[in-house]
Amino acid sequence: MGSSTTHGCDELESYSSLGLIVPQSQKKHAEYPKVLFLLSTYLDKVVQRNEELLGSNKIRESTTVFHGQRVPDLSIKLYAERIFKYAQCSPSCFVLGLIYMERYLQQPNIYMTSLSVHRLLIASVVVAAKFTDDSFFNNAYYGKVGGISTREMNRLELDLLFSLDFRLRVNLETFGSYCLKLEKEALALVLERPIQAQGASRTKCLSRNSSDDETWKHELARERYTSAQALQGCI
Repeated sequence: MGSSTTHGCDELESYSSLGLIVPQSQKKHAEYPKVLFLLSTYLDKVVQRNEELLGSNKIRESTTVFHGQRVPDLSIKLYAERIFKYAQCSPSCFVLGLIYMERYLQQPNIYMTSLSVHRLLIASVVVAAKFTDDSFFNNAYYGKVGGISTREMNRLELDLLFSLDFRLRVNLETFGSYCLKLEKEALALVLERPIQAQGASRTKCLSRNSSDDETWKHELARERYTSAQALQGCI
């Protein structure tokens, strides 16, 4: 019983760390949850890795309905923040969305690239919102949020649902494992900074202490402010 209680506390701490739990009184004034930044960073890495493999002809890619003709102007991070701001879905939808995305990508020769990641993200989050949130919008509105037509939004949603065989339920263990994956992404970001600094200037003596964490938090807050300013008036 003690172990179960500890595990439950760990899960709550993880959800809170990612910004999945926001008190009702703070929702109107809450910043973008941390999960958006970590998810977009994780997706950026996956896209970069896949495009390097495709560029070296180590893998072959099949074109899907999620592939656009050109790379969208918005970064993955700004796009995720746009979805969160205007779709008004719960932060947990982005964790569920990631789970749906990776299930979809288990198909042969299907890889996420800069041509497909945005559409795959909007479709996955929309499906997650409809499945788990108490209220949601119609696809005409979601299409405007995602910068695509209603017809395309419908097509993306249906393709994703059929590819997943309409199996949208996610158990707590799986959900928790994806939260942990995103938390590890945060840790990787903190650890990468001293390595990058060392490569840029070998003459500087680098010390690892608690100030790294504070620096990362300030940078994240600044990025959120910049993103919010860039999204004003988009719709």
